[in-house]
Amino acid sequence: MPSEKEIRNIEVVPYDPRWPEYFASEASQIKEALGDQCIAIHHVGSTSVPGLAAKPKIDSIVVTKNPEVCIQKLEAIGFKYRGEYNIPLHYGFSKRGEREVNLHVYKEGNPEIDLNLTFRDYLRSHPEVRDAYGALKLELLKKKASFEKKDSLFTGYNLGKDAFIRSVLERAGFNRLRFVICTHLNEWEAAKALRKRYFFDKISTTDPYEWTFKHSEHTHFILYKGVEIVGYAHIQLWPESRAALRIIVIEKGFRNQGFATQFLKWIEIWLQSKRYTSLHTEASPDSVGFYKRVGYRAMPFKDPDGYAGDPRDTPMGKLL
Repeated sequence: MPSEKEIRNIEVVPYDPRWPEYFASEASQIKEALGDQCIAIHHVGSTSVPGLAAKPKIDSIVVTKNPEVCIQKLEAIGFKYRGEYNIPLHYGFSKRGEREVNLHVYKEGNPEIDLNLTFRDYLRSHPEVRDAYGALKLELLKKKASFEKKDSLFTGYNLGKDAFIRSVLERAGFNRLRFVICTHLNEWEAAKALRKRYFFDKISTTDPYEWTFKHSEHTHFILYKGVEIVGYAHIQLWPESRAALRIIVIEKGFRNQGFATQFLKWIEIWLQSKRYTSLHTEASPDSVGFYKRVGYRAMPFKDPDGYAGDPRDTPMGKLL
């Protein structure tokens, strides 16, 4: 989790009717560069909503068969690869110059595509909500905290929009499963609560591993159903391309619907994208059946830190 950092300027300007033209021009270049890798390209973000004040940066989503193949092709036309930020399997790019462009590349079927299109289309069809969003932006710019990054990847300005965005997605009926890396305060609080309720309360102890929230070898994921947090997972990144699944849990009211299977599958794909070759866990007696169903088998845990596991647990793993 990053420490506090001050951002000098955030510019929000009235809607510019040239923004769709700028998008079309960029989209044409991107399609030509990617060829048949480009399934679709969408104008998203505030510049895609007529009448909405926005930062003058064109946000676009590219839907592709293979995001990794796109990296060099996009760099060749002036884009800089920025990585995933807090969204796993997101390939972010930017281009600065006469006009500023943020590009978000996803594999076909990624729920983040629907999330962005749902939000955009709701604002386009509800002018009163669009105007309320514009007013919120201007109000946030009056606050000093909006120009700071405090224990977050994002400025107070971006975090200040989060509740509004979630309310719009809820009204618009967005209800897909998606997973993110813990970033927002409510996500960290949910992670702590899920760990406490389903693990550490059972053994009557406080969580001794909250230090992992700020450790580069540990990644904490949240699973959403729509805008509701329904699951959590903790991955430890080991040497030699190995990783450990320390915790995966789904809220009781959302179990037996395939959520854990999908959550774990996404985590495995994410680890593969980072060149990890195996995922290991110590399965409790009541979870061994689940792991067997999703392709795990008996496999030595071999914790490089030497921590002793619960003797009742079964060391299991999967080659990725």
